Amino acid sequence: MTASRTARERVRAELTREITDIARRQLATEGAGGLSLRAVAREMGMVSSAIYRYFPSRDDLLTALIIDGYNALGETVERADAECPQDDYLRRWMTACHAVRDWAVAHPHEYALLYGSPVPGYQAPQETIAARIRDVTVLGRIISDAWAAGAIQPLPGEAPREPAPEAEAFRGLMPGVPDDVLWRGLSAWTALYGWVNFEVFGQFNNTIENRLAAFEHSMRLAASAMGLLSSA
Repeated sequence: MTASRTARERVRAELTREITDIARRQLATEGAGGLSLRAVAREMGMVSSAIYRYFPSRDDLLTALIIDGYNALGETVERADAECPQDDYLRRWMTACHAVRDWAVAHPHEYALLYGSPVPGYQAPQETIAARIRDVTVLGRIISDAWAAGAIQPLPGEAPREPAPEAEAFRGLMPGVPDDVLWRGLSAWTALYGWVNFEVFGQFNNTIENRLAAFEHSMRLAASAMGLLSSA
């Protein structure tokens, strides 16, 4: 019975993977709003009722794709950071930023599902949160490590910020940093994902040709605005 159950689980996993692979191709042609379980079933040669045993609704399939996408992006950023000298905070920051951009440029339709316009009628469930914060957890850890090591310097004329309720949701991602550094970190994240969104969604077309060099310069400016000028 154990061997039979294992075989069934393996078949189910393979079919689930095939369904999600086809669904990702649909994202490229139809967009997230056009994702259709019936269309996936037709491409697989399955009756539509059979696919509902794997994904009871379109929203369940979207959730699986979103979790897969966030995990893929998060793993890419985690791996990039792990390959850096951990006491070279500027290098870690730049490497992590490039990892985000590289993944997004290589997977534009999956990135659009994560950071593009919300899918009408879809509400992401709580189960997406752990995957959703993997990439920013790396960025936050870099900032926290740099602050603890003295590699983030006070900015001239900057007064310490009072604690703000809006910051509380992010405090766990940058443990140990004061409010002024937390806000600098949030601004740097906005610069990173704002840039990537502009590039992936075509806002730089016919304006910026050497986007890699421009991105590098922009992320160094973001690091400078954080006070992260060099490793400790």
